[in-house]
Amino acid sequence: MNVEILSNHREHNDRAQHRDLRHYAKHSLFSAPGRHSALLDMLPSDPSGVARTVQALLIYEHAADPLYGYKVPEERRAESHIRPIEKMVDALLALDDRPLSCARAPGKRLVGICRHYMLLSIAILRHHGVPARGRGGFGAYFNPGKFEDHWVCEYWSASDGRWALLDSQLDEVFIRKLGIGFDIHDVPRDQFLTASDAWRRCRTGELDPNLFGIEFAQLRGLWFIAGNLIRDLATLNGREVLPWDVWGSQPAPNSTLSDSELDFFDEIALLTADPDADFDGLNRRFFEDTRLRLPGSVFNSLRERHERVLEG
Repeated sequence: MNVEILSNHREHNDRAQHRDLRHYAKHSLFSAPGRHSALLDMLPSDPSGVARTVQALLIYEHAADPLYGYKVPEERRAESHIRPIEKMVDALLALDDRPLSCARAPGKRLVGICRHYMLLSIAILRHHGVPARGRGGFGAYFNPGKFEDHWVCEYWSASDGRWALLDSQLDEVFIRKLGIGFDIHDVPRDQFLTASDAWRRCRTGELDPNLFGIEFAQLRGLWFIAGNLIRDLATLNGREVLPWDVWGSQPAPNSTLSDSELDFFDEIALLTADPDADFDGLNRRFFEDTRLRLPGSVFNSLRERHERVLEG
């Protein structure tokens, strides 16, 4: 009888995982290419090919001049605030109307940040039926001894039967500059910590929360990690927001969290530690809890204004 129960439990888990994988192989409101869907047909579906494609279409805003010799004009900085893929492709084609398989010169690439590399990677993979999702957290490879705010793509490696991290932002220029020694198509989990990893390790005292954030802006601490917890939860639920979008229970900068807030974020960290362990709970908590659910408008903390999430 025990063997039968165990077998049924395994079958249930297998069915649940299969359902979850199918969910992440479908487009979200943000990753859907819309009228540009046919343009993705010719793009590669393997992580290496996806990374090369994305790197040839995007340029990282804050590294454009020092690493690529392209000074971003002020009128183009708005590109880094575009949220949906469909509008990202609109902007790309306005700069260069050739197929997306054609590499662009730095000045003809869309200006973005890590989140745009993440979302374009996700969009291409999902277009080809590969389960993919975004993860918000912190990279250990940008600033020695610090964990910098960062976003990467997590895709299902069918050959290994596991989720792997893809950081398409790390092209050959970045790799040389940062001295990257790992495979960018399978980023080690100690080199990228999800918001959940960071929160839980800081709460146990293993890591110092002041190591986490955006060092050059002097934004760091538990409050910052808490904000990323909510954005990561949103992203796991197909709401791939900008890293500076603020809503709901995200703490104010440099705020000290109360005991009840700490308990609340402990719950979110546990829920997002393994998104597949309780996918229904992850989905239900995000959409039913008004402190977490993404509204139609968010506060863009860089522009200091409210914006409709799908109009940016």
